[in-house]
Amino acid sequence: MDKIVLQAADLDGYLTRADQDAIAGVGELYGRAQADFIALEKNEAAARRKARENLLVLFNELGDRLQAAVGGERRIHVYSLETPQFIHGEASRLVAKLRDERTGNPEFIYYIQRAYEMLFNLAFAGPHCGGRHPIFVRTPVTVPQTNYAVHKIPDIDAMTENSVMCVMLRAALLPSMIVAKEIQEYSSRHSVPPFALFKISRDDSRCERDMAYILDLKKSYFSMAELQGRDLFFADPMNATGGSLVTVIQYLRGQGITPRSIRFFNVVSTLKGALRIVRAVPEAEVYTLWMDPALNEKAYILPGLGDAGDRINGCDRPESPRDIIQLIADYGTHVTSLYRDPIRQIEKVVLNR
Repeated sequence: MDKIVLQAADLDGYLTRADQDAIAGVGELYGRAQADFIALEKNEAAARRKARENLLVLFNELGDRLQAAVGGERRIHVYSLETPQFIHGEASRLVAKLRDERTGNPEFIYYIQRAYEMLFNLAFAGPHCGGRHPIFVRTPVTVPQTNYAVHKIPDIDAMTENSVMCVMLRAALLPSMIVAKEIQEYSSRHSVPPFALFKISRDDSRCERDMAYILDLKKSYFSMAELQGRDLFFADPMNATGGSLVTVIQYLRGQGITPRSIRFFNVVSTLKGALRIVRAVPEAEVYTLWMDPALNEKAYILPGLGDAGDRINGCDRPESPRDIIQLIADYGTHVTSLYRDPIRQIEKVVLNR
């Protein structure tokens, strides 16, 4: 069988009644904002001012509802719920820049890089981190002799030395490279994790309620032996429905693969997507910089930030979609030189299949 398909109805079967009530509640509340969105597009100053006032109240309530829905979930980690309040503004401003339709490709990539550095710190370098290990750095200063500095950084070897970066193409390619680079920088041995590349897509002819998720094995690149008993790290900017990750994990389970742990890193996740994952995949943990309340009928996140893959990689022509090597080449020398070691790992997996 070359393609594995998962249906949306299968995913919803994992949700509890409390989950469904929470999802419906935040969706209904977000629905009230639509009239104010329309008002913001008008030229009437008084109407726009009133709409802003309404939206401020509504989004504050949405934040409270979302916090209540996931606050007790030990395997859903939202940046603003697990970090000191004085740094929450940094995350809020960063996500605002990613959402903004005026943010072009180079700036969007810059903020994606910052987002994943923050998520990495949330998962591995926070107060729960174990010890620290020293690094000795030779500096360019040579007078009166060659100079060195000593820095202590979080010791994350035990959490990352058994890891595999699992890429769900295509929006996930650059985020996965960023996480691999962070692992390399923190590792005492400067090691880069191996990669597994999964070609998974949604059937965009369908609606959210009957969406299908399709794993194309012919266009995927991975070694089963390297996945058994490993810590699987997934990095995808958007977790809309959770369907892509659950499809991959269910396929691997069917092949007899038992991961030691699964971590999923998102810049933006919906409540529905996060809950589906932790219900369907008991060993999974979700780390998200921001949680959004709803999905539209095409399963896009609301308010969302558009198609993250297109905003990172640019748009493909339907008649000639780029393969993974072409996507990497299109990042340009600035990005490819920064992530040269993760890219070598990816090329090794693709070219030595």
